[in-house]
Amino acid sequence: MHDIRSIRDDPAAFDRGLARRGLAPQAQRLIALDEKRRTAIQIVETAQARRNAASKEIGEAKKAKDEEKAKGLLIEVAALKESLPALAAQEKKATDDLNDALAEIPNLPQDDVPDGKDASDNVEHHRFGAKRNYAFAPKQHFDLGEALGQMDFERAAILSGARFVVLKKGLARLERALGQFMLDLHTNEHGYTEIEPPLLVREEAMFGTAQLPKFREDQFSTKIVDVDPYRSENMISIIEAGVTFFLQNDPNFVQFVGSISGKADAGARFLAWTQDRLSNLEEADRSKLLELVRPAKDKQIAEERTLWLIPTAEVPLTNLVYGSIVEDEQQLPMRFTACTPCFRAEAGAAGKDTRGMIRQHQFTKVELVSITTPEHSKDEHERMLSCAEEVLRRLDLHYRVMTLSAGDMGFPSQKTYDIEVWLPGQGAYREISSCSNCGEFQARRMNARYRTKEGRTVRHVHTLNGSGVAVGRALIAVMETYQQEDGAIAVPEALAPYMGGIKKIEKQ
Repeated sequence: MHDIRSIRDDPAAFDRGLARRGLAPQAQRLIALDEKRRTAIQIVETAQARRNAASKEIGEAKKAKDEEKAKGLLIEVAALKESLPALAAQEKKATDDLNDALAEIPNLPQDDVPDGKDASDNVEHHRFGAKRNYAFAPKQHFDLGEALGQMDFERAAILSGARFVVLKKGLARLERALGQFMLDLHTNEHGYTEIEPPLLVREEAMFGTAQLPKFREDQFSTKIVDVDPYRSENMISIIEAGVTFFLQNDPNFVQFVGSISGKADAGARFLAWTQDRLSNLEEADRSKLLELVRPAKDKQIAEERTLWLIPTAEVPLTNLVYGSIVEDEQQLPMRFTACTPCFRAEAGAAGKDTRGMIRQHQFTKVELVSITTPEHSKDEHERMLSCAEEVLRRLDLHYRVMTLSAGDMGFPSQKTYDIEVWLPGQGAYREISSCSNCGEFQARRMNARYRTKEGRTVRHVHTLNGSGVAVGRALIAVMETYQQEDGAIAVPEALAPYMGGIKKIEKQ
């Protein structure tokens, strides 16, 4: 989310940033929406101020025994009171219109991001290792996995449809080993805190990291029905049951209620009185009360709400600071990691990578998230990249790092590095990690802030995220890189501690 004040201050710079993204100018449209919002706010505040002033003037007029003036002021106050809801609604609509417009605009690229319209304009940053030579024609992962009898796409299709897979035996263990290896590396050596987050999140969390509203069609959601016996309707019934009990069993109840009737603290006194009586109930009386209350508690009041399956653990990990202020700047950077299933509809990928595990609706990924200060986010970005790279270095996989062009970056990113691993079977580089610095873009959507060292200023944090790395794609890379002429898969040395002595995955 962009700061409308910065757009007002330098609209030309904002539009230049959008142009680098291949987008038309938006500054003047946003400023016009903001002017409409500010005008609506001013109208409401003026009306409220006049109502308050007129209310005071009524008292002064009556004190001066000017009934005619008091009558006119009463009519004016009544009219203002009647008009305020409509004025407030106009203000809310103007604010919503501006926020909705801002929510649809991507982050602006950093100055050092290469210009370009798509992936063809990405710039190679560096490489690690070299392509291996094979004495045979290397196969793709799905041919290897199916020949081993340990990768079953047909059975997965029966269970769930296209873009799912069933892994078995050694390949299932190899994928699990990869996830454990990555988590151990990031927590033990890179200083990340392991998190086991929910896989279903609220819409606010998806909005905070910018999966919504722009990419709604790429997400999976589910309906949850909550049954809450303590919803307000039930609480009324429960209170009524308690009153019935005291009327029947406590002769002092009516007298007490009469004594507090009309008093300003009647509610607090009633609560204190009932709590005192309840704490001293005999067991027989407690049973009577429970019998009265139970029908209300057992009444099922259902509420349906939508929860979203996470497309990446970036969503819950980044939202750990949602709506909060980190009170001590020394707590930053916060670094989180998680290994979770991820779910994507792949709505925009029709016809792409239909065979194999490259593009699945469900896949496993180790995610890295950093929450830091504006001054340190660029350094944190380089650090995160090196952490993700270390996974591939330990596995001795050949890869290259690409700096994405302005036209190829993700919606919330201001700079992104992609790590592309070499797949011998495909004879191509494929993305296995994407590390992005989002600046304060997500923090504004989440209202996530921190208090500076001096303690007087509150600023938005900067958020970063990266794959550390995609476990399914790492499995593909290991299979294709470590394949043997007979179709077996050698286990990389780094995974040996996680494989229970298995050194080679073979057909059984």
